[in-house]
Amino acid sequence: MILPDDVIASDTPCLQQMIEAFEETGHNMVAAMDVPDAMTNAYGILDVKEDMGRVVSTKGMVEKPEPGTAPSNLAVIGRYILTPKVLKMLNKKQAGAGGEIQLTDAIDDARAAGEEVYGFRFRGQRFDCGSKAGFLQATVAFALARDDLRDELWAYLADTMNASKAAQ
Repeated sequence: MILPDDVIASDTPCLQQMIEAFEETGHNMVAAMDVPDAMTNAYGILDVKEDMGRVVSTKGMVEKPEPGTAPSNLAVIGRYILTPKVLKMLNKKQAGAGGEIQLTDAIDDARAAGEEVYGFRFRGQRFDCGSKAGFLQATVAFALARDDLRDELWAYLADTMNASKAAQ
């Protein structure tokens, strides 16, 4: 499962990285990244049982905990490899944090019912395209990575920055 507002730039696609890790664990897997303490209330946060580097086993998840109350700084990012049990749990969920049905809650319910859940620290840069700034950052980063766009975009950005400095 992929959430479209999370865009990840990586030489090896994030989901491919996760599939390789899933082949070793055989259990539910969520993409994860470390976030600052002040940002925990914007994510589902993993409660880590064992940290093995790229892969972590979990003992739970908390959806959008207030800063200072989170069990870790390892946030769930919009890439998932899930068993049918998680999807059945999702069908039974009521609105949770933010008045929304939370996938994180269904994953945690399946974990509590005996399903193993692993977090996977992916390699790559994540862009939050659910915000206007994140969408623009992703657009610029992907354009600058292209040989056919880089020079023209750099020139435009330099001109824009110079005009802004001149106006000050």
